[in-house]
Amino acid sequence: MCGRYVMARAVGDLVAELEAEADANLELRASWNVAPTTDVPIVLERLVGGTHHRQVHVAKWGLVPRWAKDPSVGVRSFNARSETVLEKPTFRSAVKSRRCAVPVEGYYEWKKLPDGTKQPYFVHDADGTLTTLAGLYEWWKNPAKSDGDGDKWLLSCSILTMASPPDGGLAALHDRLPVPLGRDGLAEWLNPAATDPAAVLDAVLCDAYGVAAGWRLDPVRADVGNVRNDSSELTVPVG
Repeated sequence: MCGRYVMARAVGDLVAELEAEADANLELRASWNVAPTTDVPIVLERLVGGTHHRQVHVAKWGLVPRWAKDPSVGVRSFNARSETVLEKPTFRSAVKSRRCAVPVEGYYEWKKLPDGTKQPYFVHDADGTLTTLAGLYEWWKNPAKSDGDGDKWLLSCSILTMASPPDGGLAALHDRLPVPLGRDGLAEWLNPAATDPAAVLDAVLCDAYGVAAGWRLDPVRADVGNVRNDSSELTVPVG
């Protein structure tokens, strides 16, 4: 699964690496301990006048479907299982036409040890390259707000997960992992003209293990378990 991650890139660097565009007023808070329900950057594509525009936006991590009565449902939907995403009411509409990617510098996972304790690991690309994870987004309209209110619409997102590879360090760490996107997979997943979500999902899942093969697993301090701790020291490997 994916319940905590790192995103400390500056807006300009993030936009450049993703080959995207962003509103001049876009603000991102650097964090080495991003948790669900917080604001996170996402990248998506829109067709404007027949031209693809890749854009960076800020969304609440925890998808709120359009039919929700209130945004509290997002607390339970920060991850979406790839095996059921096409059928689950919370996600099946978004996977058809509102696919996004969540850029991260790595994520945290906890490995259960024989003595019952848990050792946190920082999972990241070995060369420090930005990783993009397959995600979904939705716009939710707050019925309690008037049309003139600037916060009437809530943009939210979820990260897709899949079964870990059958062998290796990722499998020993956890039985689930967030779905990573390679360069071609990112373009395919974001493509608003792709109207067969099952085919797009299959394509990115087939490439996911290959992308994850380049990840490094570093044991880190237990401090990461407290979301109030937020500094680059959280990603420093321990002995």
